[in-house]
Amino acid sequence: MINSNSAPLGMAVTPHHLASQSALAVLREGGNAIEAMVAAAATIAVVYPHMNGLGGDGFWLIVPPKGEPIAIDASGAAGSQATLALYAGEKQIPYRGPKAALTVAGTVGGWQEALKVSAELGGEQKPLSRLLCDALRYAADGFPVTASQEAATRTKRHEMEHIPSFADVFLPNGDVPLTGQRFTQPRLAQTLAQLCSEGLDSFYRGNLANAMAADMQALGMPLTREDLANYHPQRRVPLRLKHSKGEIFNLTPPTQGLVSLAILGLTDRLPLETMDESATIHSIVEATKLAFGLRDRFITDPRLMTQNAQDLLDPQYLDVLATRINPHHAADWGKGKGPGDTVWMGVMDSSGLAVSFIQSIYHEFGSGMVLPGSGVMWQNRGASFSLDADHLLALAPGKQPFHTLNPAAARLYDGRTMVYGSMGGDGQPQTQATVFIRHVVQGKPLQESISGPRWLLGRTWGDSNDSLKLESRFSHSTQEGLRQRGHDVELLTDFSEAVGHAGAIIHHTNGMFEGAFDPRSNGSAAGF
Repeated sequence: MINSNSAPLGMAVTPHHLASQSALAVLREGGNAIEAMVAAAATIAVVYPHMNGLGGDGFWLIVPPKGEPIAIDASGAAGSQATLALYAGEKQIPYRGPKAALTVAGTVGGWQEALKVSAELGGEQKPLSRLLCDALRYAADGFPVTASQEAATRTKRHEMEHIPSFADVFLPNGDVPLTGQRFTQPRLAQTLAQLCSEGLDSFYRGNLANAMAADMQALGMPLTREDLANYHPQRRVPLRLKHSKGEIFNLTPPTQGLVSLAILGLTDRLPLETMDESATIHSIVEATKLAFGLRDRFITDPRLMTQNAQDLLDPQYLDVLATRINPHHAADWGKGKGPGDTVWMGVMDSSGLAVSFIQSIYHEFGSGMVLPGSGVMWQNRGASFSLDADHLLALAPGKQPFHTLNPAAARLYDGRTMVYGSMGGDGQPQTQATVFIRHVVQGKPLQESISGPRWLLGRTWGDSNDSLKLESRFSHSTQEGLRQRGHDVELLTDFSEAVGHAGAIIHHTNGMFEGAFDPRSNGSAAGF
């Protein structure tokens, strides 16, 4: 069954309607899904600034109509000055301030690499100035503040208002911007214009890089001009899972793509089609605990991995691991990695080219460090490093941090192609599993699979309790069924951002595209 969010020629799904429209405009003009995604990525970097930006990281999963999918790891490594000695006397890497801004931002390099893939696929290519024009205009002329941005600014203000460059941009006149208020970022607009004229490489090896590096040094960030110049995104062969419903793809380490695929592999060994809601949730939660165990034991910088991640998705290995799921009792588990703020977006074009993409600055507003000359907000992804020299995630210059980010895609055996994903730190693989199982395994409508109540095993912002958190729309019987199995259940609001902003696109065998967006976001599914 295809719902009303369908179209014959292309589809874009993003958590902000202006980004969806930027992608759709490029598709209408004959651009491909990769070009449309770059336009959406640039726009959402401007209009959802608390969630992502040019100073963050990105990951791409590109699925051509035929042939092998391509993954792009556009995440940056720790700077050359980000040593354990720099943080001596501290218990952990701070979440805000110059020492939190310790990794190179990779997302602009990812745009550049994705456009190289686009050129390799052939066809006339759109100029960069066309792809960035919406973002530039929104930065220069303004856009309406979302309720999400207002809430994030109000909640996190006390952590960053002492940073002058943050306050100058995000607290204009010393006040929290209100929902609907016009919000401008003129210095970021100048940076986007500079990228249009000089090319994306200027971010790492040009005039823009020189200016940003000078700001970094002045602010005390442990990054150098050489760190920027040495950065290059990496193409990867994605991880894949052979599922009863199709082949599912996700990103390799340092992401937790393994977790998302392992959850689906484990639950594929359970009779989900016949389970009620509480049994389904219990099964996914217990599979999540086992998958988190794999993550916390093995995933780090891929150069330092002691275990091949693809081997952990071997059917025989998953067969054995699945026997540890008790259908009647919740297992004990450790601690999660916590929440994260991110944007997932999907685009498909008329050729069948599909893109699943994610872009992030980690915590809301990242490190809080805005480079004064460029207006670029820098991420705090390096806060996921450990200051314990013997830890799997121990900080070291040039080392990639662990990433919760993982865009997903699937080629289903019934002939459909699907891209899907979510924001939300620990919640990303849980939400991915929920959407896939509801729609593909249990046959629920795509939009219902996303709009329906969801849950999070783990912490929300400012929370120290790794409980099972349910949106309060779940029925009393579902809540009690989980409590009876031993889950520590807490209730969230009806539609909580804590469970992420999800989205999905399906390319049906009749050629139609179906999109679904998350009502918890400011997004849309836009097709033509």
